[in-house]
Amino acid sequence: MALRPVDHVAATSLEEASRLGATPGKKVALVAGGTDLLGVLKDNVHLRYPDLLVDLKPLGALRGVTAERQGLRIGALTTLAEIAGHPVVREAWPLLWQAARVVASPQIRNMGTIGGNLCQEPRCWYYRTPENLFFCLRKGGDHCGAILGDNRYHSIYGAARTALPACAQSCPAHVAIPTYLAKIRGGDLDGAARLILERNPLPAITGRVCPHYCQEHCNRGTLDEAVSTRAIERFLGDHILAHADRFMAPPAVKSRKKVAVVGAGPGGLAAAYYLRLSGHQVAVFERMPEAGGMLRYCIPAYRLPKDVVQRQVAALAAMGIEFRLGVAIGKGLPLARLRRSHDAVFLAPGAWRQKTLGLEQEALLASGLDFLIEVQRGRRGAPGRKVLVIGGGSVAVDVAITARRLGAASVTMACLEARDSMPAFAEDLELALEEQIALLPSWGPHRVLTEGGRLTGLELQRCTSVFDQEGRFRPTYDPADTMTVAADCVMLAIGQGSDLDLGDRALQTARGLIVADEETQATNLPGVFAGGDAATGAATVIAAIAAGRRAAVALDAALRRGKRTDAGAAAAAGPIDVNPQALARSTAVRPTTRPVPARTIDAEDTATLDLRAIQTEARRCINCGCVAVNASDLAPALIALRARMKTTARTIDAEDFFGTGLQSTTVLAPGEVLTEVEIPRAPPGGVQRYLKFRIRNAIDFPIVGVAVSLTLERQRVTAARVVLGAVAPLPYRARAVEDFLVGRALDEETAAAAGALAVRAVQPLQRNAFKVTIVRTLLRRALLGS
Repeated sequence: MALRPVDHVAATSLEEASRLGATPGKKVALVAGGTDLLGVLKDNVHLRYPDLLVDLKPLGALRGVTAERQGLRIGALTTLAEIAGHPVVREAWPLLWQAARVVASPQIRNMGTIGGNLCQEPRCWYYRTPENLFFCLRKGGDHCGAILGDNRYHSIYGAARTALPACAQSCPAHVAIPTYLAKIRGGDLDGAARLILERNPLPAITGRVCPHYCQEHCNRGTLDEAVSTRAIERFLGDHILAHADRFMAPPAVKSRKKVAVVGAGPGGLAAAYYLRLSGHQVAVFERMPEAGGMLRYCIPAYRLPKDVVQRQVAALAAMGIEFRLGVAIGKGLPLARLRRSHDAVFLAPGAWRQKTLGLEQEALLASGLDFLIEVQRGRRGAPGRKVLVIGGGSVAVDVAITARRLGAASVTMACLEARDSMPAFAEDLELALEEQIALLPSWGPHRVLTEGGRLTGLELQRCTSVFDQEGRFRPTYDPADTMTVAADCVMLAIGQGSDLDLGDRALQTARGLIVADEETQATNLPGVFAGGDAATGAATVIAAIAAGRRAAVALDAALRRGKRTDAGAAAAAGPIDVNPQALARSTAVRPTTRPVPARTIDAEDTATLDLRAIQTEARRCINCGCVAVNASDLAPALIALRARMKTTARTIDAEDFFGTGLQSTTVLAPGEVLTEVEIPRAPPGGVQRYLKFRIRNAIDFPIVGVAVSLTLERQRVTAARVVLGAVAPLPYRARAVEDFLVGRALDEETAAAAGALAVRAVQPLQRNAFKVTIVRTLLRRALLGS
């Protein structure tokens, strides 16, 4: 491993350094002493190497220690050796002197600066692994390797929510899953329900049909089994519908703006919900006799009962959302007219048009989508004795299982994709196999077989590849490898297209889809937004919900002519509790499922878990976050001394200076440079001590650090600052200990009680409980001076 070539600029002024540090589109690293940064670069720790290094060392004005009547000023480029060797620092600020002299080794202290020490990146070995082997939360990834791995030297006071954890990050709606699970653990079921509604207004539906990417990516899966998030979501969704008047009440404040939503599928329903929450008058136009779109007409009742969709729609209607059913936007009611009568429009017409194969005699083949719609409308009876379904997605699985349950003697699915790349979700394919559906992957339709004008089957040929080298759909076949499948019913489930004849030719479309901005869902027409399958192609229910919500947020901002806001942010950065009871191995709670012989068309296959099961499963969530600690020796010392940090933009209390951002341990913005540390004088007769526990006497970062600054009067404490280092993502100020010490004498009894109080809130991980004893011991020694 070696340093790569990189552009380098020696700054001639702070203004230049700040300007270069904030260069748009560039990753810029500032070099102080270089003892931390150069190691990071040499080991190639990050996904992206800096585009530019800005050397601050030429800025001599940032170096030096100045003692004044009010206190001490230390330039950010002052070396640790200069601080440790300064007689005034040793005499008047012994806490800082003690901390500076135990940083690393003499050689590093000769080069390392106070600014570099305070701004060093996290010291977690997963974070620091060469070649970015662990792309962790703190670097923009979706998992923390330490929380279930080797965490000997990590936090015992919770974690930091630096980025969305894997579950929330993989969810298209970015639902704050760990946060609502914590609410359930705390007994606040209503609070959990309200949290999920911030990002998903249809949890009773997604809790039944969502592919649950959150479970697939759950970090707990590396320990034993993923948390059963979908089952919990289903319970919460049913709870919401059972108390819809409480959770989905009409808005308190109403606007006069009128919004039309075209399509009552998941995207349209989600947009209508959030727009109504904002107070707007919302009318949903749906061409079918009932609202719900594919949810109502295409997803079989054994997966999603009709009454769940109907209750969901009723809850939305009770909020004041108007549903105009049986109204098709296009020739009867053109989009252009709809735009004139409304302040804004959201288009989510869905994808209802069955795609075709282009084979001769294809008219003998049936539409799988039409078949599902007919079944939802009451059709019963097998569509044929031997049924062949063309397609490998989840809709094809629904068609196949429905045909089987209606009495087909045999059902076969044939698709172009190989078995391991079939587009259907894994659990859907497992269900198909349970119900004796035969799978023929890597086979494509070649010729319709007939006898006397009657369908007898299909000739298939081997598909050798589905996509070309550019990733475009362009199947290739082996014409010498064919097979015949006998069937008296062949149904197509090869995807759907959208009918975009909406009555406004100015609407921009491309490749059969409405062109919409990925972030705002805005189209080329002013005040018109679009989402769901009509804008993206066939996707999941939760993806359509996410698009509806994005559109509603942007649309609301446009109507108000204000700044776009997102009140339901998926997660806020900051400290969080780790759930220690989840660290032991356990088995996931799963809903009961009907045995195959008992499954029908109309009854739901799986049951909703009860409250006790939900609470048990919620306790399995670890509440993932970054458990790397702030390893600076000087950070706790400066907080204890009430220091203030001066930057090129502001002056910050030391306690507010440190953060848990991506690739950062401070709150400094891009281009913002720490210039000086200001430390006030302490009253005479006080106590200042810094103690550090480490494995070796040199080099090592603290396993635990304790900084104590006390003001004494008549042998009793009148003011106290107690700050712990290397035990939490941020320097940990022990406020309860500080309050306890005031008014007390420093004796063995007080010191022991303070130690016990300091560790009352600990949340040790599997391998670092030993740090609890070290905290108690070091704090006792720091208070007593022994």
